[in-house]
Amino acid sequence: MASLFGLARRNWLILNPPQASKSTAPLRFGILGAADIAPQALILPARSHPDVVIHIVAARDPKKANAFAQKHGIPEVAKSYQDIVDNPNIDCVYIPLPNGLHYEWALRALKAGKHVLLEKPSVNNSTEAEALFKSPLLDGPQAPILLEAAHYLFHPAWTAFMSYVTPAEVASAKAVIWVPRWKFGADDIRYRYDLGGGALMDLGAYTASVLVHVFGGLAEDCEESITQPGPNDTKCDRLFKVRYRFRGGGHGEMEGDLKAPLDRLSPDVHVMHKPIVVSGADSGVKVPEGLEVVRTRKIKFSTFAQPTYLHSIQIDDEFITRKIGDASGHIKKWTSSKTVKAYTFSEVGIDQPGESCWPTYRYQLEQFVNKVRGRDVQQWVSGDDSINTMKMIDMAYTAAKLPLRPTSEYKLAD
Repeated sequence: MASLFGLARRNWLILNPPQASKSTAPLRFGILGAADIAPQALILPARSHPDVVIHIVAARDPKKANAFAQKHGIPEVAKSYQDIVDNPNIDCVYIPLPNGLHYEWALRALKAGKHVLLEKPSVNNSTEAEALFKSPLLDGPQAPILLEAAHYLFHPAWTAFMSYVTPAEVASAKAVIWVPRWKFGADDIRYRYDLGGGALMDLGAYTASVLVHVFGGLAEDCEESITQPGPNDTKCDRLFKVRYRFRGGGHGEMEGDLKAPLDRLSPDVHVMHKPIVVSGADSGVKVPEGLEVVRTRKIKFSTFAQPTYLHSIQIDDEFITRKIGDASGHIKKWTSSKTVKAYTFSEVGIDQPGESCWPTYRYQLEQFVNKVRGRDVQQWVSGDDSINTMKMIDMAYTAAKLPLRPTSEYKLAD
């Protein structure tokens, strides 16, 4: 009963966070676009952060911008995105625009000296990613901060999960994520090629990022990529099943569906390690002379994308003893299993702020603010991470014989 109460309370607080007293000079955010994701990704997390205020919003439709501002208590509405970028009172911009507009508006904001929290996927393709994340605008000690909002990587559960993963020893991994079929209509921007739509762009930004982190880098090849088209445009995929080969012979798979049946709702990660020789301390037994212990590890991380609501990390280890160097047989076999959960960093032995009700976005905001303020950050998504994620998506589109999402023609003025 107590655990059910704790679950209910935590999930209620995710959507109803307490209002923090603000610092004397908080970071002032502007939002480019009255997007549906903005309340969950920034507005609600900002409530409990003492150093963040949402000050202004703009949208293509002024009526929508005004209604959005009134609903979420945002004091100002700008006439255009550029007005926010040029506003000297704004420190940071959050960009939840359609994917095809990310590159241009991230560059415009960075040129104006604004720190940028950029929704994923960061851009439309790896050409844009290389240009953006290696832009000279990001060089120097006073350069603005740019972060792709891969929010799930900031949660303590991800840290706990990765503490059991050794990238160099991963034999295979699979990341899956689904959206129920009723979620997005046929007119949704996710089905518009010109705006950077597609399941690989939307859901694949999660799964490709997961594989990059689990394997510790970019895949060497995309061996297979199966897609099905969306409702309106054959260039815009609705679902994908992709298989990659990684350095050292490891294989990674990812699947996603924007119209999934209701029995496919849990976004999961499955990892299988190669058999490795471990010490007696790691196996929990005393190893007789002349023998060695070999461990094969499996890990399943359930609900990796939104672990604050409910998640589990299942670690299953199989051990064998054998004569040293003899791979032909074994003397003894046994297994060990455990389930791990982590809603705060204290649960994984890390002295870092956090509450069990903090969603992934709130943990992300904590690190973004720390980075902007010049403090140490414990978790981050590097520019190379974002570039590699887009390269993985490009590889999948190429293997599926679909065109890459179009490259922006925007150029920074001198």
